[in-house]
Amino acid sequence: MENNQDLQRLDHILDQQKVAFNAKPYLSYQERISDLDTLKALVLDNQTALIEAMKEDFGHRSVDDSRIGDILTTVAGIHYAKKQLKKWMKPQRRHVGILFQPASARVEYQPLGVIGIMVPWNYPIFLALGPLTTALAAGNRAMVKMSEFTPKTTQVLAQLVGKYFSEDKVAIIDGDASVAAKFSSMNFDHLFFTGSTNVGKLVMRAAADNLVPVTLELGGKSPAIFGPDISIKTAVSRLMLGKTLNSGQTCVAPDYIFVPRGKSKEVVNELQRLFNKMFPNVDNNDDYTSIVNDGQFNRLQGLVDDAKQKGAVITELGKNSNCNKTRQMPLTALENVNDDMTVMQQEIFGPLLPIIEYDEVDDAIAYIQRNERPLALYIYSFDKSVQRHILANTHSGGVCINEAAFHVAVEDLPFGGVGHSGMGNYHGVEGFKTFSHAKAILSRGKISLTSLLFPPYGTSLHKMVYKLFIK
Repeated sequence: MENNQDLQRLDHILDQQKVAFNAKPYLSYQERISDLDTLKALVLDNQTALIEAMKEDFGHRSVDDSRIGDILTTVAGIHYAKKQLKKWMKPQRRHVGILFQPASARVEYQPLGVIGIMVPWNYPIFLALGPLTTALAAGNRAMVKMSEFTPKTTQVLAQLVGKYFSEDKVAIIDGDASVAAKFSSMNFDHLFFTGSTNVGKLVMRAAADNLVPVTLELGGKSPAIFGPDISIKTAVSRLMLGKTLNSGQTCVAPDYIFVPRGKSKEVVNELQRLFNKMFPNVDNNDDYTSIVNDGQFNRLQGLVDDAKQKGAVITELGKNSNCNKTRQMPLTALENVNDDMTVMQQEIFGPLLPIIEYDEVDDAIAYIQRNERPLALYIYSFDKSVQRHILANTHSGGVCINEAAFHVAVEDLPFGGVGHSGMGNYHGVEGFKTFSHAKAILSRGKISLTSLLFPPYGTSLHKMVYKLFIK
């Protein structure tokens, strides 16, 4: 989509979906299950084509990175939504105080309408179809704007969605930044964006013109804290997969580590040992994913060069690396870092891992408090008091204790950021509620005592009500 005609088509699709929604604004349980079954079939029947498309977009992407990060997570989310949907859809009874009796109260969750979903490049299937799952479970229709950096995946997904769904139910949108700008300004009933904080600000600003509510799943620098009690070997083993999956191109990948004073070298050595066990070589290793494009690769190299010039100690952990050719950039440890380095100012989104030493856990907490609130925080300690102390004194979108990143895959946990790392949640019932309107309903029958409170005021009944209820 590059010209005005293509941009106008966006309005046509939105109008088409709104007309279809208004013709049937509340889908039954069975109709929603049918939509979820269709989405599941789309993924399962075509997973090879989807995986190959992602591999082509990245230059090389590990098949298992795609299976774990995109296919498994998407299918698991659909299974969970199907299992829980009847309970989610059931009206919830609410309390009615004696002053308003006789009456009953309930909340019904009503579909919002047409949902706009904006997808990043790093997990293009999961971050497109994950939000779509909960949007469909809530009874909505959706337009899904894919990233311009995953053209092959967009092409394949668009063909499949066109085959499995009508355009007035689900539509896949491709295109560059001009299309994204248009998309974010459209009059959706809800706009869901996953991406960087800077772009998220633009999306929110554009949506505000139409008072479109937004969910922003952003990023930030997600810290890990190695507690004083845990062995370095254990902590590294718990962190490693979350950092190396998709070569660190994950919004919740650990961004930097706090370690006890004097432990940096031990951490680097253990990182190197385990990384080389997982990936005996990096170059042309089918298990190791490339950096998605030259722009991202050059950005990461620039972070390393800047840190080195400013005094960081750089240790490339991989063997037989020829990453300039394949963009398979090995995990790289950075010691002796400081806040003047760009790597400590920007979300890394790649296989670089700065290490900061601390004297007391409170030093790490104070550092986290001084900076913007991250999307995730990782605590490595078996000491319950250390865990509780860090949890009580830090803010983050989510937390893993003695694990990394996989809270995102737990379907019943809400996923979202706080502050600069985002607003709103999805996954599980939180996703269902995000894409629903909680309609409050107060219902009376044939008997009503409201007339007893009619003016003129000052009667003995008014005085009694005031005495009993204003105290």
